[in-house]
Amino acid sequence: MRFPRLLLFLGVWALCGSAKPTERKERVVREAPLSTREHDDAQSFDYDHDAFLGADEAKSFDQLTPEESKERLGKIVGKIDEDGDGFVTVEELKAWIKFAQKRWIYEDVERQWKGHDLNEDGLVSWEEYKNATYGYIL
Repeated sequence: MRFPRLLLFLGVWALCGSAKPTERKERVVREAPLSTREHDDAQSFDYDHDAFLGADEAKSFDQLTPEESKERLGKIVGKIDEDGDGFVTVEELKAWIKFAQKRWIYEDVERQWKGHDLNEDGLVSWEEYKNATYGYIL
């Protein structure tokens, strides 16, 4: 009676020991890089401008002369430097970027809301949402 149980146990143990583990999947999705070019801070600063200034403000900066751009950046640095010591710390820079991102998000939500609120009553009904999202298909 013991021998068959021992054989069964050893057989199951051998099977489990030789089984291939499931493929480990990473929690972070790693996509292909957006560009094959190496990021060069001296030449490719569009992404930095968008993160630092916000997309709309970055577009207006593209139209400025270098002198006007420096002047406007100086004014922005004054806003970023919360303690007024003449230097921008990492914490101040992070807070500014977070502020710029939030501002962009709120502006985008407002734009999206206006696009869905077809009768402009300040509310988005299911019918308005369906029509704005899917058209008159449904």
